[in-house]
Amino acid sequence: MCMRMCALSFDEAAGALDARAKTGRATVAERPEPFDPEHDAYPGMQVPAYVPAEDSAGDKLTTVMLTWGFPREGKPGLIFNTRLETALRQYEDGRGMWAEAIAHGRCLVPVRAFYENHATERVASERTGKPVKRPYRFRLGHVRAFLLAGIQQDGRLSIVTTEPNSDVAPVHNRMPLVLGPGESRVWLGPDFASLADRSGVRLDKEPER
Repeated sequence: MCMRMCALSFDEAAGALDARAKTGRATVAERPEPFDPEHDAYPGMQVPAYVPAEDSAGDKLTTVMLTWGFPREGKPGLIFNTRLETALRQYEDGRGMWAEAIAHGRCLVPVRAFYENHATERVASERTGKPVKRPYRFRLGHVRAFLLAGIQQDGRLSIVTTEPNSDVAPVHNRMPLVLGPGESRVWLGPDFASLADRSGVRLDKEPER
């Protein structure tokens, strides 16, 4: 499950959204070190997201900061990923932890990359020297930023996951729902369930040393 991503800063995300409104194209400034761990986000941190603006028909977005992870009722830790299959069942039933968020809180999370840990490969931890699962970094082609599907409620965010495509499957058995060109409108619209199949999305991956 995705528990680390290279999120944009609020200013980067808001700037990209403003550029899209003015020119029809979201542009993101290049960073000298785009994948410096200093820029990475983990559950419990705040990350920018795009949500439909109030009093709009859903075609206008605004940038907000959300805390990554929903609290576990009566338990420590956070729930930071949401299986699309589970959310869809709750959407149909009208009840469950994700029912309200999937119905009314779908959002877009701009990132430069996301990470998954390999199921079997091990590397020595830089901090302890002990073997840990090797992380792989995934990007959408050579673009500087792309969008993940998310759901939000009460200032909290969860990344929606689905079955892995052929690029992610050798590393992990789930992947974030990566949105390709033109799919952000679908995710925010009534036909969002049609995005479950990510086989057509091509991702570049590279192992962290």
